[in-house]
Amino acid sequence: MSPDEPGAPALPHLGGPGPLDAGKLFAARLQAARARPYLATALFALHPVESRHVPTMAVDRHWRCYVSPAFVDRTPVEDLAGVWVHEVSHLLRDHHGRSDRVARERGLTGPGERLRMNIAADCEINDDAYGDGLAQPEDLVTPGALGLPEGELMEDYLRGFRLGPHTQNLAWLDCGSGADGREREWDLGPDGAHGLSEQERDAVRFRVAQGISGRRGRAPAGWKRWAEEAFHPPQPWRELLGAAIRSAVSGPGAGEDYSYGRPSRRSAGVPGVVLPSLRRRPPRVSVVVDTSGSVSDAELGSALLEVAAISRAVGGRRDMVTVVTCDAAAHLVHPLCRGEGIPLLGGGGTDLRAGFTRALRARPRPDVVVALTDGQTPWPGARPPCRTVVGLFPRSPRSYDEGDPDHVPRFPPAWARVVEIG
Repeated sequence: MSPDEPGAPALPHLGGPGPLDAGKLFAARLQAARARPYLATALFALHPVESRHVPTMAVDRHWRCYVSPAFVDRTPVEDLAGVWVHEVSHLLRDHHGRSDRVARERGLTGPGERLRMNIAADCEINDDAYGDGLAQPEDLVTPGALGLPEGELMEDYLRGFRLGPHTQNLAWLDCGSGADGREREWDLGPDGAHGLSEQERDAVRFRVAQGISGRRGRAPAGWKRWAEEAFHPPQPWRELLGAAIRSAVSGPGAGEDYSYGRPSRRSAGVPGVVLPSLRRRPPRVSVVVDTSGSVSDAELGSALLEVAAISRAVGGRRDMVTVVTCDAAAHLVHPLCRGEGIPLLGGGGTDLRAGFTRALRARPRPDVVVALTDGQTPWPGARPPCRTVVGLFPRSPRSYDEGDPDHVPRFPPAWARVVEIG
């Protein structure tokens, strides 16, 4: 329904009365959706609000788009279409949330730093936003104008420039709190009308990511990368690996043994009999490191770092951690307390079953087995008699071929807790 048709909802406005050419504004949004069909869900999820406080158009984190009537009047529909795409890109790429995180991590405060974040966010968007149906405005903020390379993220651009004479002409720039996280006086806030809930915002991002993944040939590289991360968000793998190990070693039966050092309280019910008590001891962890030829030197170095992190996860008791290096055969078992220079023997094929067997034959038997591998190995046919965590070095689908047309990737079994490393 057109806003000029009878019964159409009135466009809300802030900053006093003033005509807004809503028909022109919505025509530009339709043109933007035709030029970037994979962004259509997000474009139509934005709710426009008339405001005389914004210089052009601006967004808040609740998916409202504040629009200046004067800006709409003087801007051609073709240019307005590009502004629609630009503003919704800030929200899809979570520039407000990322700006807040960067501000906390780097101690950036004040409107000047937020302006710098807005400029950096614009650089991330504008290097591939225009063309192919969208006109490029004359005052476009681009990485090249700041002497920066294209194709980087906002966080990278922030390190590459400071405010100065070369950015004086950008002092007017204001894409709203949706671009840099700093609340504006015109923001309606979380309780205002027509805002999207957090769940609705996530649903919009997911639908857009689906559209981009389904149109691989049309979306720019930056949007393809964003869509992949939207489906598979990066995770703090070292924290996940540590949490998986701590969960394994704290589970029932792990690190528990009977001791007569302190009799059981149940002994009182059996006169003349001393019953042992169940005492918790530091858990024993055996780390099986894949040293086959398919694992790179960098990944082997990372494996040694993980061994050190594992020792910290079990309370710093290095004498309770052993390392088994394994390619097609298991090599020596190395107690971690002998030093940091663990020789990583191997370089042949891959069969971690031998490594599991060697680790489980140790006396005393480990409470947890951690396998650090690229995953291309046969796995034990039965669940080991202790908890198992697999730290998986990532591999692209092409690397699974290994020259064998009949090769089938071997994935870790369901009984292992899997954490992707890197």
